[in-house]
Amino acid sequence: MVKFYESSFSYDYPFPAVSLAYFLRYPNPYAKHVLSTDVIDRHFDPDNQRLYTTRLHLKRSKLPPTALKLLPKGILGSNSDSGQSYILEKSVVDVKEGWMTTETRNLEWTGILSVIEKQSYIRPAREMASYGGGTSNEPQIETTDVKTSTTFVSRFGQGGHRTARRKAGLVSNNKDPVAEAPEDLQPKRGFLSSWSTSSLQRTIEAIGMRRTREALLKSKDGMNVVLGRMRSGGLVEVLEGMRRDREAMYGPEGPWKRTWKQGRRIEDDE
Repeated sequence: MVKFYESSFSYDYPFPAVSLAYFLRYPNPYAKHVLSTDVIDRHFDPDNQRLYTTRLHLKRSKLPPTALKLLPKGILGSNSDSGQSYILEKSVVDVKEGWMTTETRNLEWTGILSVIEKQSYIRPAREMASYGGGTSNEPQIETTDVKTSTTFVSRFGQGGHRTARRKAGLVSNNKDPVAEAPEDLQPKRGFLSSWSTSSLQRTIEAIGMRRTREALLKSKDGMNVVLGRMRSGGLVEVLEGMRRDREAMYGPEGPWKRTWKQGRRIEDDE
């Protein structure tokens, strides 16, 4: 089962500011669930003048209680109660042409629901003309257009059928095992079993879509906070705001030192 969700909006800030704010958006008052951000890879391609970045975000996150009630405990594993999940983010920035593309995907619970979010940040065409030497005397309000496309894929219930086909020798890297199999060897599913699995997939995807809508609103609000700080005090104010947000979330010691101390207390108690 696959679902799609799309949305479009604009920031009332120029593209260079928005693209910089994207990489400085954590922490902010609307993203208190983000525990850390690490750059895995970053390089600049001198041939096409583009910056490529791969980052890993650790977030405080759990499966929604509604989803937990629907799923058998056996398929959830230990991650369902860990309270943390990893998000992989890839981005490409072309400052000269005025665009940035990003892609994020969850690395946890992918057997239940995979969420792939793609965003494009583009300097509007009317502003591109002015950057290219346009002569318009009208005052230009620089903005950045953002388009978001999110794909939800629930594979719940498919693992068992694929395992059965593999055992029957029907799985091939290049062929559709079900379509290629003789009719009498094709896996059969009862009507109720098929309906139940499809219904659960649709429910899981609907829950994911609802949470994504809410997350997009908070993400936009968080970006506006960072952009507002940038406008009022430049990069210094952005970094100072990040420090204040981090202290408000974890205290002056920071998240890792506090976690380490908590672990030491538990060892001392034992």
